Amino acid sequence: MGADASTATDLMGRALRDLRVSVTDRCNFRCPYCMPPETRGHSYQFIPKPELLSFEEIVRLVEIFTRLGTRKVKITGGEPLVRNNLERLVAGLAAVSDIEDLTLTTNGYLLEQAADGLAEAGLDRVTVSLDSLDQDVFGQLNGRGLEVGPVLDGIAAAEAAGLTPIKINCVVMRGINEGSVLALAERFHGSGHIVRFIEFMDVGTRNGWNRDRVVGADEIIGTVNARFPLEPVEASYTGEVATRYRYKDGGGEIGVIPSVTRPFCGSCTRARISTDGRLVTCLFAEAGTDLKTPMRCGASDQELEELIAATWHARDDRYSELRAGGTAATGHIEMYELGG
Repeated sequence: MGADASTATDLMGRALRDLRVSVTDRCNFRCPYCMPPETRGHSYQFIPKPELLSFEEIVRLVEIFTRLGTRKVKITGGEPLVRNNLERLVAGLAAVSDIEDLTLTTNGYLLEQAADGLAEAGLDRVTVSLDSLDQDVFGQLNGRGLEVGPVLDGIAAAEAAGLTPIKINCVVMRGINEGSVLALAERFHGSGHIVRFIEFMDVGTRNGWNRDRVVGADEIIGTVNARFPLEPVEASYTGEVATRYRYKDGGGEIGVIPSVTRPFCGSCTRARISTDGRLVTCLFAEAGTDLKTPMRCGASDQELEELIAATWHARDDRYSELRAGGTAATGHIEMYELGG
């Protein structure tokens, strides 16, 4: 979909089509690439609840974003399902007429109980983070020793509730779970679910990222292709971050998100609202534009729209391209404040 007269574009001509809204910075997991347990233990002070955007504030902002061309909205965290009464937010967002795709990303641990309510409220589909099927590896990666079974049950419940097609995201880290790639492909081959393998990225400042721990897209695809021959699939829309492949035997498709080895900054159409109400224009941003304060101080919808538009119009983010050239900044907002 190309930009039209009502669509905000940035300095590189990228439209404001996709919005991710982080509804909490809390999570029941402690994944090393997002919220490492050694830095986010039991004593860590998360954002006080009064400082979170209310559901009504989120719906108001999303309505304003749609005036600027946003059509896809994803609810993220932290873990969004730990926020109480999330179905109320889903229902409010589902009532926004210009949203064409309303989704949620979750670790899946609480999804079995939530799936029916989310579907009834108007959610279109879910993405589930699942980094390994091996219990030992899964327990290590969630930082709590939690079992993988409830996540698989959550995926089944989401399918039964019609929250499909389900996407299953796996962050691949060398020395930890690269051996899980083929098992995930085999498990969901022919299921209708789409596994997406994500290169380990330097989001935030505390996940111990270095390039040696990155398993690149070519290696991932080579592993799967050796078991299930693949062929490339064209992107379904401008700004799609996953490079898609279909199984030649008709068993569905997979994707790989190659932010490190094949940066896609030039087509990125995503904005984010952080847990504390900042508009953030890049996953690797160092700061954001405060929307919560002016909103709570009485700003009109028109004033908020102008603030959002001005922020997007000034956007020139291309961190992953600069990283590849060795010139990127190193300070970032933490991933659990933004969603992936």
